Amino acid sequence: MTAASDSSSPQPRVGAVAILAAGQGTRMRSPLPKVLHPICGRSMLGWVLAAAHEVDPRRVIVVVGDHNREALENEARAEWPGDPAALEFAVQSPQLGTGHALQVCAGSLGDLGRDEAVLVLYGDMPALTPNSLRELVRTRPEGGAALLTAVLEDPTGYGRILRDDRGGVTGIVEQKDATPEQRAITETNVGVYALPGGDLPERLGRLSNDNAQGEYYLTDLVADYVGDGVPVAPMELEDVREAGGVNTLAQLSAARATCQERLLLEHLAGGVFIEDPETTYIDVGVEIGAGSRILPCTVIRRGVTVGEQCEVGPFTHLRVGTVLDDRAEVGNFTETKKARLGSGTKAKHLAYLGDVTIGARANIGAGTIVANYDGVNKHPTQIGDRAFIGSGSVLIAPTDIGAGALTGGGAVLTPRTKVPAGTVWVGVPARELPGKESGRG
Repeated sequence: MTAASDSSSPQPRVGAVAILAAGQGTRMRSPLPKVLHPICGRSMLGWVLAAAHEVDPRRVIVVVGDHNREALENEARAEWPGDPAALEFAVQSPQLGTGHALQVCAGSLGDLGRDEAVLVLYGDMPALTPNSLRELVRTRPEGGAALLTAVLEDPTGYGRILRDDRGGVTGIVEQKDATPEQRAITETNVGVYALPGGDLPERLGRLSNDNAQGEYYLTDLVADYVGDGVPVAPMELEDVREAGGVNTLAQLSAARATCQERLLLEHLAGGVFIEDPETTYIDVGVEIGAGSRILPCTVIRRGVTVGEQCEVGPFTHLRVGTVLDDRAEVGNFTETKKARLGSGTKAKHLAYLGDVTIGARANIGAGTIVANYDGVNKHPTQIGDRAFIGSGSVLIAPTDIGAGALTGGGAVLTPRTKVPAGTVWVGVPARELPGKESGRG
């Protein structure tokens, strides 16, 4: 069975989602906890929480370890988009395998009915989609379990799925225990499960660590179901990229590419022209209106809103808090942060715009710098409608430039300067040019 995108049929009830996130990720060679590594503006854990939210669970249990526990819990609270009361935490210490990670959740699973699914996910699988999770829950037979599988060209190192003549799962065999015939099987265990509630805590209590590693494994839980005649249905992923866990920085890069491709396709489907997706980087949580053009080598970070019929790029960096009103244009080597550009305003070349609000139909000349940071605090700047900021101007915040005002090339406006509407300011430090009007009123 393959993952389907049709979500029209009723969704079976998900009683709980358990997200196993206690691993330290030593192979990442990074001081950052593994599941907190960012992908397209959201941590890996954040991606998994967002996917879990889409299946509408009664509760979500994030399994953490003692290592960086506070950071993981804070991130989960910040990224969980649902009811805060539905989010719980369980501590796995010491960490004795995947089965043990689910065992520490047992206290939150005892009130679930057998008709309710318990989804088991991992905090390092950011590419797994909500559609696949929904389909996995639908695949689960009444009173039984379901698991995700992936057919890999090279299944080396993965557990192989054993099926009966009807296609049902009869077991999972690890590569080290597989016969030559079983090693030839290319369908592998992803490790993501939809399990029946009800007796799950009891079954978890029966898991044994009588193995070479002295750990408790979820694959043994599957064997327990099969041994008791409980049906276990496999669901094969259409896109094997969803199956990838992240244990190294190389795998993190691959997962980022997958998530980025999906985000770009969403914007393209929404009427956003992206000239070169290969060199365009757009985070999750970015809004872009139809008819806007994103040119090559552009980076748009989370928390940015771009209106309709705007132009961004090439070589543009839009940071958090940036808002472009309809028909605004930001171009070559321009960086913005907490900047609002009004309708029809242009900042086309070599500018830094930080903590600034710019009115409609203004022009920001090449090389303009809004110097918002004094070394301790950041300060705002206001630029009115139709203002013309000359090339190389430096606006040292806080400043206030009136509607239709003009600054000459290379002008430096010192802090707390107030430029009246329609006036012309030039020089270092800038002063009003007597008897001159900008003509932009």
